[in-house]
Amino acid sequence: MTGPGTPPAPAGWRPALSRAVSLRHDRVRDADLLVLPERVVVLRGSAAKILRLCDGDRDLEAIVAELQSRFPGAPVAEDVPAFLDRMRTQGWVR
Repeated sequence: MTGPGTPPAPAGWRPALSRAVSLRHDRVRDADLLVLPERVVVLRGSAAKILRLCDGDRDLEAIVAELQSRFPGAPVAEDVPAFLDRMRTQGWVR
């Protein structure tokens, strides 16, 4: 797991959910959830759309490019790396 002293993501980083983490959709609540050991995080906004692209095959640049094509004009290039870095610091993305 990573923490506050986590070094920056390496060049060519291919984000993937950590092994103990899963992404699910709760049909009852109509909400996307990040399911962790002993904890559930309700995802808001485009968080689930970003995390679904974190399959370990795409690098960060490919994820950003995909989201830029889906959401033209959105500040994807700035927001997505910062979001994924926070997820990595939490240990939810490796």
